[in-house]
Amino acid sequence: MSEANDEAKDLGDLERAVMQLIWEGGEMTAETVRESLENQGRPLKESTVRTVLRRLEEKGFLTHETEARTFIYRAAEARGKVAAKAVKRIVDWFCNGSMEEVLVGLVDSKMLDQKQLQDLAKKIEAARAGKCGAKTGGKK
Repeated sequence: MSEANDEAKDLGDLERAVMQLIWEGGEMTAETVRESLENQGRPLKESTVRTVLRRLEEKGFLTHETEARTFIYRAAEARGKVAAKAVKRIVDWFCNGSMEEVLVGLVDSKMLDQKQLQDLAKKIEAARAGKCGAKTGGKK
């Protein structure tokens, strides 16, 4: 999303479903999105799908290119980056910006398993050593 649109706008169920499809598929036409939604048990008119795609583009979640008069949509940002921005918004709202409070809450509520805790500890140690962004072999 653009810097002007840094705060992620809330997405409805259909918008989230479309974003999941595009994040998984990389790029899609409106017709491909419509067919994929239909295969998921969500039959929609093409005009409805085009409206959702246009709104997602207006919100900064999608971009498009035109190939032979057909719009090809792709995600403006990777799923992880969008998720990180959403988490930051939650941290700001509920914990006055304290990521530590959120992480302690995750640990206290046992939302992280032992491997995830070990991976997190490795990433924290790497960040302390000045190797921010260093991969530790775990999932990002």
